Amino acid sequence: MNLELSEEQAAVKALARDFTDREIVPNAVAWDRAESVDRAIVKKLGALGFLGLTIAEEYGGSGGDHLAYCLVTEELGRGDSSVRGIVSVSLGLVAKSIAHWGSEEQKRAWLPRLTSGEAVGCFGLTEPGTGSDAANLTTRAVRDDDAYVLSGSKMFITNGTWADVVLLFARTGGPGHRGVSAFLVPTDTPGLTRREIHGKLGLRGQATAELVLDQVRVPAGTMVGPEGKGFSVAMSALAKGRMSVAAGCVGIAQACLDAAVEYAGQREQFGTPIAGRQLVQELLADIAVDVDAARLLTWRVADLIDRGLPFATESSVAKLYASEAAVRCANNALQVFGGYGYIDEYPAGKLLRDARVMTLYEGTSQIHKLLIGRALTGVSAF
Repeated sequence: MNLELSEEQAAVKALARDFTDREIVPNAVAWDRAESVDRAIVKKLGALGFLGLTIAEEYGGSGGDHLAYCLVTEELGRGDSSVRGIVSVSLGLVAKSIAHWGSEEQKRAWLPRLTSGEAVGCFGLTEPGTGSDAANLTTRAVRDDDAYVLSGSKMFITNGTWADVVLLFARTGGPGHRGVSAFLVPTDTPGLTRREIHGKLGLRGQATAELVLDQVRVPAGTMVGPEGKGFSVAMSALAKGRMSVAAGCVGIAQACLDAAVEYAGQREQFGTPIAGRQLVQELLADIAVDVDAARLLTWRVADLIDRGLPFATESSVAKLYASEAAVRCANNALQVFGGYGYIDEYPAGKLLRDARVMTLYEGTSQIHKLLIGRALTGVSAF
């Protein structure tokens, strides 16, 4: 694994850093308080090519490799995880799935719009009663001549009220993962309603929603991949998506380190900056080690993907470590800030709130430990 960035990768990282510092960081607190990111950010992300990374140029993408994608999601995560989530879902889970599994017609219809920011996608897998147990989802799709009729509900859907299309998973067959199929459902289809979820602990600027499908009729041609292969579509998307979450967590951790080091150099107690106190340096050192370890684990996943090698277990390792590390880093940063860390004029509190959900979505920490354990032993514990 080469740890030196190429000239192109370094340029992408610099572009993402400049965009984050200019367009995101100055607005993050206001968006958090308002519980809404300015939607104009989507077109800006598209104009810079961030919504088309790893997608072929013939479909409107900007190409590039998965390490470049990680570099961008890390920088966006450093600025505001709510913005990072837009990219991770619309590009990482939806557009990449269409590029890999979709028909030529589906690629032509959706990829140019998604990569430009003209359209936004969301990933309709989680349900009120099925999170970790996604193979047992209950939303149904019943064949009716040349169409399918979908009924059910989805919960905690990132981009849910902004999305123009849902990559939706529904049961077309019997129980278990072999009975699940995937569909591209435009959000203006009659019978599909959306309700935004407010009052979240973190990611408050992100449009998180509940989707309800009441006899939603879609053409058979909206199915993505073969019938009964929807679970494979979902799992392949999430395996790469976990890398994106890990990269976003690295961004959170880096933001914690930057803020804590700066504050420790400015804040004086007992006549000297607290940066000179041994226990404060211990907190800073712990954050720095977590940042480096999480970043290297995430880059390893990108390297494996780009070389065409198996990466699913390594993706679980990176997501598990980086998400838990982001929480530790935010806690340590808040400790450096002391009482000031508890008010939102300073970044530590928001970073902690945003970090906490990272241990829950795209596989809880406990699920990833079981996936890693299964890879080590060959025995499934669930």
